[in-house]
Amino acid sequence: MPSYRAVLQITGLRPGNPPESVMRTAVQALSSIHLVEANQLDVVARVPVITLRFLVEASTDSAEDDQALQASAAVRDAVEGVASTGRLTTLRRRGGKWLFVG
Repeated sequence: MPSYRAVLQITGLRPGNPPESVMRTAVQALSSIHLVEANQLDVVARVPVITLRFLVEASTDSAEDDQALQASAAVRDAVEGVASTGRLTTLRRRGGKWLFVG
């Protein structure tokens, strides 16, 4: 099963939402459609960034990438309910490297 990462910038919290609700919301949204292997929070150039690593069902490369892009978009859509977001990046693990998908 191919491994992917959804990497999402968090630019602010929506009123009434605690910081921990961001990761909780992201993991819940993604785990409803794919197996979530790991998640982490980093701060890059003063901008919080959440990263979720997940697996998709094996098929063709393009179908797997499409599933991963849809999953990343679902994460952003869910997180937008509790926080404002910035750039979303989807990466695929291949040969020990993370490659840009979208």
